Amino acid sequence: MPSKKSKIKNQKSKVVKTKAIQTAVRRTVAKPVIKKSSAVKPKTVKSAPIKSRPAGLMANVYNMQGRVVSKVDLPKEVFGAKVNDNLMAQAVRVYLANQRMGTASTKTRGEITGSTKKIWRQKGTGRARHGSRKAPIFVGGGVAFGPRTRDYSLKMPKKMKKAALFSALSLKKNNGEIKVVTGLEKLLPKTKFMAQVVKKLGFDSKKINVLLVTPDKEKNGSENIFRAGRNIEGLKILNADVLNTYEVLDNSSILFMKDAVEAVKKHFIKGGAAHRALPGGKTV
Repeated sequence: MPSKKSKIKNQKSKVVKTKAIQTAVRRTVAKPVIKKSSAVKPKTVKSAPIKSRPAGLMANVYNMQGRVVSKVDLPKEVFGAKVNDNLMAQAVRVYLANQRMGTASTKTRGEITGSTKKIWRQKGTGRARHGSRKAPIFVGGGVAFGPRTRDYSLKMPKKMKKAALFSALSLKKNNGEIKVVTGLEKLLPKTKFMAQVVKKLGFDSKKINVLLVTPDKEKNGSENIFRAGRNIEGLKILNADVLNTYEVLDNSSILFMKDAVEAVKKHFIKGGAAHRALPGGKTV
């Protein structure tokens, strides 16, 4: 009978043999060779993003009955500009300063026509000593430190003036305070007809504060529109070529005639004058 020690040795030898066989098998089995394909992968060319043209600003066109009949494309340079509050404030200040006449004037004691005789003797009357009736303390005498004729006008570059106007119109467009109307050129020069149109367009007849922008005076119908609306309180009428920042901001709503939109584009975008002189030497 084999002893216990011999049995343990036989078992250990079997384990060693099996491990040696496993390692030999692992070495003999070849690893699969992965062949790299020689084909060159095509380079992916990134296509440039297609730049879509900015969509124009559209506005509804109303007829004289207050119904939407079509749409009009508003120029983005005028109605889609960046709103600049400081520039608009400066333009308003220049406009209001240019409206001042500066003709108030008073006469000093040296400009009063009258006698230079001493009005009473120096001593013995019990009254204050005076030498001239033209002194400021007497009725009919000169005025001390009174207003004198002066020029209050200010200047502003044309480009800044134009940019301020575009900023004001863009602000009104963003707030939904701009409407476009068609058919007014056929309106008779009667106040009641214009009042009916204003009411049908949704403006309160009692608290109206609207600026109506018409095309050039040469256009047929502009004179009739002025006659029909000049007697309506709160309705102001201006031609497109004299449109300014102050009038745009001073009115709660802006009503453009359809032809006036093209007139604004003509005068302020295509090399037109940024401002025009008004009668009396004033500018807008």
